[in-house]
Amino acid sequence: MISKTAIALAVALSFAGPAAYGQAAHDHGHAASEAKLVLDQGKKWPTDAPLRQGMENIRSALGSHMKYEALATKVSTEVAGIVQNCKLEPEADAQLHLVIADIMGGVEALEGKVKGETRRAGAEKIARALNAYGEHFDHAGWH
Repeated sequence: MISKTAIALAVALSFAGPAAYGQAAHDHGHAASEAKLVLDQGKKWPTDAPLRQGMENIRSALGSHMKYEALATKVSTEVAGIVQNCKLEPEADAQLHLVIADIMGGVEALEGKVKGETRRAGAEKIARALNAYGEHFDHAGWH
């Protein structure tokens, strides 16, 4: 069972963006700058229902006609739900952290917080992260 402190930290990190998330990953032995998304010995990583639902919600939001600010809020909320409720094995969770960091980097751009990067580029970054998720995580029907 995850402690309330761990949940609070995860939620805070999901709203803090990839820089803070990467630092937390580094502090726990997962150096974000050195880590690379990989398969589990040639197979996709397992998922659970909260992860699948959250990723489907992000994909759906990305395909909608939301304004960038609303999209950023929706994606951030879904990421917080994933972080709070997803229960993966440590190795799969470490890989998921990489996807979430990319998604949150896209959110920062959607919010206009990344100098030199357009809001549209933020949406494109999230789309690439969703593609990477589908390539590395076992999510039936993912496209």
